[in-house]
Amino acid sequence: MNFIFKRASVREFSDKELNISKVENLIKAGMQAPSACNSQPWEFLIVVDEDDKKAVSEMSPYAKPAAKAQKLIITMANSDKFKKTKTDKWFPQDLSACTENILLQATIEGIGSVWLGFYPSEERVKKLKEYFGIPENVIPFSVIALGYPKEKPVPRKNFKAEKIHVGRY
Repeated sequence: MNFIFKRASVREFSDKELNISKVENLIKAGMQAPSACNSQPWEFLIVVDEDDKKAVSEMSPYAKPAAKAQKLIITMANSDKFKKTKTDKWFPQDLSACTENILLQATIEGIGSVWLGFYPSEERVKKLKEYFGIPENVIPFSVIALGYPKEKPVPRKNFKAEKIHVGRY
């Protein structure tokens, strides 16, 4: 579990190039996530173009790190997958697990990452869909900004024993 405690959101990246094969490896980790009825509704868009990254950074007030990232991964849910299995209520959990797997694998590989929230904001989702020509049946979920950290990330210590309840609240 050591790498779980090392994970931290990285918002500033160095100029060191992040190889596309490393990004594909992170996506493999994402695809190992659990999903409702094994629907595996995820699809991915890797963003490499500087203008595209800048455009994404302007789609949300919280997406600024996208402009300076080496690569972006947009995680998306294909509604054809979850409608077949009647798991449409569960795709946010599926894509959250997928996104977290990517973040954890990035930590293991020494790659900085930050989860930029887009879903469930209809406005942000619409901007991604329009800009990248994402089909109607595919729902953008998260944007993950990636790159080698400019500085060594300092993880938070989030454990609070008072938040644990046993038996009853």
